[in-house]
Amino acid sequence: MAHPGFRPNSKHRPRGPAAHLGDPNQLFDDTSASPPPQQGNYSNQGMDVGFNMSNIFPDPVANVAMAYGSTIASQGKDIVNKEINRFVSINKLKYFFAVDTKYVMKKLALLLFPYTHQNWEVRYHRESPLPPRNDVNAPDLYIPTMAFITYILLAGVALGIQQRFSPEVLGMCASTALVWMVIEVLALLLGLYLVTVQTDLTTFDLLAYSGYKYVGMILTVVSGLVFGSDGYYVSLAWTSCALMYFIVRSLKMKILSTLSSDGLVGHNSKNRMRMYITVAAAGFQPLIIYWLTFHLIR
Repeated sequence: MAHPGFRPNSKHRPRGPAAHLGDPNQLFDDTSASPPPQQGNYSNQGMDVGFNMSNIFPDPVANVAMAYGSTIASQGKDIVNKEINRFVSINKLKYFFAVDTKYVMKKLALLLFPYTHQNWEVRYHRESPLPPRNDVNAPDLYIPTMAFITYILLAGVALGIQQRFSPEVLGMCASTALVWMVIEVLALLLGLYLVTVQTDLTTFDLLAYSGYKYVGMILTVVSGLVFGSDGYYVSLAWTSCALMYFIVRSLKMKILSTLSSDGLVGHNSKNRMRMYITVAAAGFQPLIIYWLTFHLIR
């Protein structure tokens, strides 16, 4: 009598290597004869890998290296800041960019219509000049910087309209404008040094006053592109006269306001030289405006 769970037609499955040569309908290999896997080996291997990595990069050495690298980086940053401050004072540079929208609008109006302005003195607070956003007479570098960039872009547009644009021509235009600005500032510094003028004018101040010409240059080029050569020359005359008036009145408060301790003759002689420098700085502006813009209008 057969056992209730016995099936006569069932085939006995061979175990061992013969299983691979058995029934072709078998879906999975019989691994019951193989030794059971050692589950503990996986965790041990992972622990060995972590242990080896920690041996290669031990924490104390890594911490010391990171601390040393941070120290070197901070020392390098201090050295770079010290070298920069030798030539450019970051705090003074921030002063010339302390502007707002209200100041920019007032300053642009003053550059183009300076004849109605009455008070040209720069205001002070506790022996420090007020920032430009609080005093329209204070020089700034924001307007000259933005005007210079706009002038270069406008020069590219003008050359493109005339089908004369090329990267080399545009680069030459930008480099020529920068070179003339440097020459102008160096000439002013040399003139002030030769006449021994004791003034609080700085290089940044001179850069600001020299850079205001780009506002007039933009208006001149736009007028030339829209109205032709007649509009160009009318705009050139207006912006040149306005800029000369602005430069004379602004530098007069900086250069001619200092008193000399010499006699009357020496005092008058030095004031005459200071006046010559101021007028020369103002009279130089129309020449530069024309030199940097006439080739853009045809």
